[in-house]
Amino acid sequence: MRAAARRAEALAARLPPLLLAAERVAATVAAGLHGRRRVGEGDSFWQFRPFATGDATARIDWRQSAKSHRTFVRETEWEAAQTCFLWRDASPSMRWRSALAPVEKAARAELLLLALAALLLRGGERVRLIDTATPFSAGTAALAGLAEALARAPEGAGLPQAGALPRFATVVLISDFLSPITEISALLGRFAALSARGVLLHILDPAERDLPYDGRVRFLGLEGEGEMVIPRVEGVRAAYQARLAAQTAAVAESARKAGFGFASHLTDRPPETALLALYMALAA
Repeated sequence: MRAAARRAEALAARLPPLLLAAERVAATVAAGLHGRRRVGEGDSFWQFRPFATGDATARIDWRQSAKSHRTFVRETEWEAAQTCFLWRDASPSMRWRSALAPVEKAARAELLLLALAALLLRGGERVRLIDTATPFSAGTAALAGLAEALARAPEGAGLPQAGALPRFATVVLISDFLSPITEISALLGRFAALSARGVLLHILDPAERDLPYDGRVRFLGLEGEGEMVIPRVEGVRAAYQARLAAQTAAVAESARKAGFGFASHLTDRPPETALLALYMALAA
């Protein structure tokens, strides 16, 4: 608990610069882009949610609100489906960077999530985080709330849950996708069963892709795997790269079968490139 509190405090301390960076990246990409907002109606009930600033009073469900001390509005399935559900991997493996990259994978994933949210919110769309208790967010002022929710979220186990999503949801997953391919395929299968669509952004440190080390190297696992000493790293480089390529190809193929887009990003590359790829994949 103390470690989680320290991590939340560290994230909260950098929220202002993180938000400014996300807005800057979003503004760079926003020029010339058209919004994805679609008009539609739907009356299939999905859930009640707390009344939020900006909601019309006509949407309040007074019967549900009378059962507690809070005010609730009624969400329809169409409204939920038009929300973009965002998730970034918070597992320990994301909190690493080599000397070849300026930031950890986790920091880049959070920046891209918030920058994408900023783009969507500017276009009048709504966003929500997967695996947190955050309400639906709309309007540019909602970005700070999303950043605070990221700061409060504990470290995750590597993959999100699919059960809380509505049918036809739009989903964005940002991760190194180093979990077993069977688990990734099963998750995407559950998304496909809900007729969800979206995109996977595969983030790696350049050293993870290339294994640019020579000689005797000691590798320490970030998720309890222990350590491994390799006498001559250059001797296993080809086999390592082949295995990583196979994992990446398997994730991309699982995404394709589930109807999801797939994009890759290295943390030594500009974030604007990855953000544009994400947004264009959603608009496709």
